[in-house]
Amino acid sequence: MSGLAVAVAHRQGAFRLDAAFEAAGGVTALFGRSGSGKTTLIDIVAGLVRPERARVTLDGEILVDTATRRFVPPHRRRIGYVFQESRLFPHLDVRANLLFGRRLARGLDRIGSDGISFDDVVGLLGIGQLLARRPAGLSGGERQRVAIGRALLARPRLLLMDEPLAALDEARKAEILPFLERLRDLGGVPILYVSHALPEIVRLADRVVVLEAGRVVARGPVDELSARLDVAPLRAAREAGAVLAATVEAHDPAFALTRLSTAAGPLHVPLLDRAVGAPLRILVSARDVTLSLARPAGTSALNVLAGTVAEIGAATPGDPGTEVRLDCGGLALVVRLTRRSLAEMGLRPGLPVFAAVKSVALVEGPPRGAAPEP
Repeated sequence: MSGLAVAVAHRQGAFRLDAAFEAAGGVTALFGRSGSGKTTLIDIVAGLVRPERARVTLDGEILVDTATRRFVPPHRRRIGYVFQESRLFPHLDVRANLLFGRRLARGLDRIGSDGISFDDVVGLLGIGQLLARRPAGLSGGERQRVAIGRALLARPRLLLMDEPLAALDEARKAEILPFLERLRDLGGVPILYVSHALPEIVRLADRVVVLEAGRVVARGPVDELSARLDVAPLRAAREAGAVLAATVEAHDPAFALTRLSTAAGPLHVPLLDRAVGAPLRILVSARDVTLSLARPAGTSALNVLAGTVAEIGAATPGDPGTEVRLDCGGLALVVRLTRRSLAEMGLRPGLPVFAAVKSVALVEGPPRGAAPEP
């Protein structure tokens, strides 16, 4: 069986991890709040933690099976690991740090014996101009790119990334995200990506496994899970909302706007550097949507979508708000509003409503397998 299969039951002090999932190709994200067990889980996959009970296989090879006392040591698993901090050797320049990864790969019996080349990695990550510099002279984003390159040059069968952007400021995150997308799109190495930042997950991952208190509470494609109201860790994220597939329909340079076509209707966003017909994904935060029972008139809202109330989220004691899922032409949209507004508007499943979208976050790149609409 190709891909990764994990089943773990492990206790660390008072914390208990009891989780199982599978991942095959592309980027699978482990999402959850701090302390949910994400890092412990990938440390078990990497061989850095010996679990109490577990079975972990990668491409059919058993890495851990406590029932038969099999435990493959970390250096024989051929798994790359990129940590929050780059962990580069400070006394070596970038070239030497990268070549250390190549030395780790010597002797591996990998199909396609040479794997990814040094020049391929340097070009992929845009680090050619950094080769003679030491880690102390690099930005945080540059150091992480070098760390990813070192992991790739070890010719891994799987790449683990544990909050690789968590230690970076917004500017450095924006610097490195396109390189992670490029790595994902090449499809050479499957990635298990750990994060509690929903925008990263939406932008990079194909699938997501949601953890809470050591247990898997949901799993599936990112766009499907993003609109579910019963997945508490996702709903707790400030950026929680829904991911929509869209196509660039037209540009209006005079007003610096781009019109997107979606199944729910047109949406206007700030002018994009995208060709007409290009597919992409957008994230509409539940906090950036307002509801009305009649189509708004005489307002500044450019984006108004017609929909029907599909589901109303359960109320949480002490929380004045709740969420409502709308069906907008086959696309799901999530709205966060106060429970008082919910009652005063008489919202119920099946009721027609209008959603005014205040802002839209662009998610680079199309959904998997998407093609421009005719």
